[in-house]
Amino acid sequence: MTTATIETTRLGMTDIEVSRIAFGTWQLGGDWGRFDEQEATRAIRYAHALGINLFDTAQAYGFGASERLLGRALRDELDHRRGEVVIATKGGLRMTGDEIVRDSSPEWLRDGVEGSLEALGVDYIDLYQVHWPDSRTPFAETAAALQELVDEGKIRHVGVSNFSTEQMAEFAATRPVETLQPPYHLFRRDIEAEVLPYALEKDIGVLIYGPLAHGLLTGAFDETATFPPDDWRSQTPLFQGEALRRNVEKVRELERFAQARDHTVGQLATAWTLARPGVDVAIVGSRRAAHIEEAVGALELRLSDEDLDAIDRIMEGAAIVPGPSPEST
Repeated sequence: MTTATIETTRLGMTDIEVSRIAFGTWQLGGDWGRFDEQEATRAIRYAHALGINLFDTAQAYGFGASERLLGRALRDELDHRRGEVVIATKGGLRMTGDEIVRDSSPEWLRDGVEGSLEALGVDYIDLYQVHWPDSRTPFAETAAALQELVDEGKIRHVGVSNFSTEQMAEFAATRPVETLQPPYHLFRRDIEAEVLPYALEKDIGVLIYGPLAHGLLTGAFDETATFPPDDWRSQTPLFQGEALRRNVEKVRELERFAQARDHTVGQLATAWTLARPGVDVAIVGSRRAAHIEEAVGALELRLSDEDLDAIDRIMEGAAIVPGPSPEST
């Protein structure tokens, strides 16, 4: 299968040209329950065949498990056609006993970069992101350490994830914040107030995660949805009680809206994020190849101002639930 041509964009102030849909690998680290590794590998391979060139992972996604799987799946490209793929990973979290803690100290970041290089089987990482802000380490120290790793050629670009505007500004006093990875979906819009305008002003590339509200916006769940104990969603209010009931109703309305435009509700939800000023890329994860083509189809859906207004009306009364993520300490 030959690589397709899909919409790309320059990622903020970097010189990286990336597909506007990225393949995310959070679901391949163990926090979402068991999965078929061969099927997950096929999903990664199919994503690349469709034209996705940006693959996002993290040290904390199974502490090497997700990175190793991604490296195996893209081994041929990484060994022989390195320029075909953009690898983004994240660091700054570590395990202390059974607890995940934030650690963006220079020593731990360097250790994390070396571990990610080994797990992925690469000589350099295209984009290295600080996974969560660490209040115990001055941002100046974190930024300086990452600049050293850029100077050494081990990473090429530096970004942050889950940072506020104030935290990004403090980090940028030492070296530029080139990208930001925040959560964003129809049930979580807090970044619209300050973060997206700031990113636009500073030419920071924005890669949003969770555009499908961790599966809720696929339309696959009803009011009775439950998850096994090893799936982090079993612990979040977004998938429980009254919030789930109200939001399932909203998803059904959105589904009818999407079907009238010959698209799925998942494509609508993803297209909605990409229509927002300041958003460059939507990260969509899947364990199955069949879902990847649907995700890429979101790029074909162009939403007018009238469409966006109609979606806002549908969302009135929704339960806005930020929800945890398994590594948010």
